[in-house]
Amino acid sequence: MLITSGGVSLGDYDMVKDILSKRGELHLWTIRIKPGKPSAFGLIRRDGDRPGLPLIGLPGNPVSSMITFEQFVRPAILKMLGLRTLRKPTVRAKIEGEISNKDRRRVFARVSVHSDGDAYRARLTGPQGSAILTSMTKANGLAIVPDLVSHISPGDAVEVQMMDWNESYCLEGETP
Repeated sequence: MLITSGGVSLGDYDMVKDILSKRGELHLWTIRIKPGKPSAFGLIRRDGDRPGLPLIGLPGNPVSSMITFEQFVRPAILKMLGLRTLRKPTVRAKIEGEISNKDRRRVFARVSVHSDGDAYRARLTGPQGSAILTSMTKANGLAIVPDLVSHISPGDAVEVQMMDWNESYCLEGETP
């Protein structure tokens, strides 16, 4: 597998998509997530009868790249290794802030999750721009806002993908 970062958007120097179209097959370009919309997937042609080399083109913004890596590349690598658990564990948490989803994309908001007795609470880690690394460094989870949900209010329950947990750390009954 070939993994690239940057070069998959619409700028003058974004050439991964064009090269992939010429040297292979572009199967996917842009996805409905935030951050991470400019992403690409395809196969690079090889000589002979060998199958195409998978290419995943990640966005150039650091947070976008980290989130798309976690959602697509990490599970692909684990699957190629023959593993069955491909995703990080998730929990339901009450959000302590507001999340807006005006673009109708699946939003992965960086949050800090803590236990509040028998429940979890999630707090946004600051500004959520795709180039703001501090929001990612302070986060231990990603609050997932479905694409058809336009707004999350304080106190609403959201699914949170726990970035710093292994499945062995899940509470009984939670999704690994």
